[in-house]
Amino acid sequence: MADFSRVLNIKGGPPQPAPLRDKLTPVVRETVQDRVYQQLRQALIYGLFDPGQVLIIQDIAVSMQTSTMPVRDALSRLISEQALEALPNRSVRVPVIDPKRLDDLLKARIVIEGAALELATHRITDEEIEALHPLIGHYDEALANRSDYPIEEELDLNKSFHFRIYQHSGSDVLFPIIESLWLQSGPYVRAAVLKFDPKSEISALHYHREILAALKARDAEAAKRALASDISRAFDLLRDTPLTDSEPAPPAKRRYRRKT
Repeated sequence: MADFSRVLNIKGGPPQPAPLRDKLTPVVRETVQDRVYQQLRQALIYGLFDPGQVLIIQDIAVSMQTSTMPVRDALSRLISEQALEALPNRSVRVPVIDPKRLDDLLKARIVIEGAALELATHRITDEEIEALHPLIGHYDEALANRSDYPIEEELDLNKSFHFRIYQHSGSDVLFPIIESLWLQSGPYVRAAVLKFDPKSEISALHYHREILAALKARDAEAAKRALASDISRAFDLLRDTPLTDSEPAPPAKRRYRRKT
């Protein structure tokens, strides 16, 4: 018969917890896989890949001066986050512009970002609101000089405006969900920005100013209405010419900087 007193460690008592050193692993520096994942994640958020674009693992590995293994790992993580999709032929692509997916992302962003904005309305200070105005000025300049400024300038300023507000929500739960939604909608937003005609359509600046005015007045409902209009404007620009599964965008090469 087994000596249960030895198994239980203390004369018939419950097993004793293992020492803390046996439960924790040493802290290591950021891995190559992490760096590749973060760069691809940012590329998707900023729409550096087109909707429907097939991603070539070897091309990405060469551009990032790494092996294919960390690229495969990063792509698998992004597939699990629904930012990319796996195809039957084992290739990976950015999801195409599909009306159902657009509606789903639109509704989710309005609800989740609206909740963060409502929380921020009652926490952000007047000084912090004023600090957001220069972003609008820079955005206006980038929009007016689009031929001189890369489109990434607009995308970065738009993201900075929204995320600096959401950071004042005080919610550690909502913020990563918002990042995930931006990750999934990044290619769509970029496509919308490219279709936008500043001479005939209302720009994001109009709604950004409305959001700031509502924040200043502590009017959460007005802020949420302006936000919903801002998000809807970008998605509405894509509804006329959606890509279908039979019309995927061709593969395209992108350049990446290797982070040291």
